[in-house]
Amino acid sequence: GLLSVIQRLKGSLEQELRIVLLGLDNAGKTTLLKCLASEEVSTITPTQGFNIKSVHSHGLKLNVWDIGGQRSIRPYWKKYLGSTDLLIYVIDSADQKRFEETGQELAELTEEESLTGVPLLVFANKQDLVTAAPADEIAEGLNLHTYRDREWQIQACSALSGEGVQDGMNWISRQIMNRKK
Repeated sequence: GLLSVIQRLKGSLEQELRIVLLGLDNAGKTTLLKCLASEEVSTITPTQGFNIKSVHSHGLKLNVWDIGGQRSIRPYWKKYLGSTDLLIYVIDSADQKRFEETGQELAELTEEESLTGVPLLVFANKQDLVTAAPADEIAEGLNLHTYRDREWQIQACSALSGEGVQDGMNWISRQIMNRKK
């Protein structure tokens, strides 16, 4: 897992991590990735396959795989999970009609053998919208408190404005530092 990756990279100045960024279509995954990469977020098109970006944060090189969330693409998600150091799952906090669907997808993901023990960061995105559900309600609806096999965090954010995104990145950094000890 993560510890072996860190041990392999001990000699390099910058640690490199593989992060998979998943969530239903229109959750804001690509917007979040562009926000992390300090790129313009005003024009985003739906991801038809996947995007890969290397993002530098807290002395870490994060190789982020942003994989499309359309129903037709989701069966292929598991093909990208090998060697994942951290899973970021993005939820559209304002699309309450799809909470059950996104919860089912997340539950199936966390049962994947290749993700056993992999830390999970859930971004409760689109908090800038008045219809957005608060992160604590989403966490309860997703039963995150039942996840005992991994560290997890839910972070309210707006990928458009960047609000809350850095807090999520700080959590990732703390996870890496805690594993180094």
